Amino acid sequence: MLSTTITTTTIALLLFTSLPLILTASLPDTATFHPPPKLTPQPLNITTLTNTPTHESTIECWSIAPLTVSTTPGIQGALIAPLATPSALNFFTIPAKFDGGLHNAPVVQWVYFTSGAATISLPTSPQKAHIKGGANGLILAADIAAVSKLGHTTVYPSKEQTVGVTIPIAGNRVPEHTVLHAGACTAKEMDVSR
Repeated sequence: MLSTTITTTTIALLLFTSLPLILTASLPDTATFHPPPKLTPQPLNITTLTNTPTHESTIECWSIAPLTVSTTPGIQGALIAPLATPSALNFFTIPAKFDGGLHNAPVVQWVYFTSGAATISLPTSPQKAHIKGGANGLILAADIAAVSKLGHTTVYPSKEQTVGVTIPIAGNRVPEHTVLHAGACTAKEMDVSR
């Protein structure tokens, strides 16, 4: 009986003392920084609701400030872009199949659709932008009433709710940009991994 107890205890001690070695060997070293692959700064291309010289809303693909390589701990080596100084941050959830109607952007703001989908159309043009929530769900809405007579229509065609965030830009300042072309940006133009 003593021999069985010693054997069981010995096995338990062996397992217990070798367990930290097994765990240490299988876990990554979290104290060491492993930089991501070298990333090349890219332009940030955004579908933008803006206005024409005749004060009508239009959809354009803009190139905003280039993405640069971050030195911020936790995202060091990732690509980032300073979007603007926000005046607020608002979370929204919109029911499935919702029709937002004809409206102007209330302020110049970033709108980031994290899930769901939005279709933006114009009352005086056949232009449309189909925005899918997620990686390419960021747009700039700058067709405020001061610059656009009628604004745009937004419908949410998804069978699920659309979720996102609006980020009004302080002072309604439109960020510096280059117009790439009329119409929405393509998925390829918005792909920052290119």
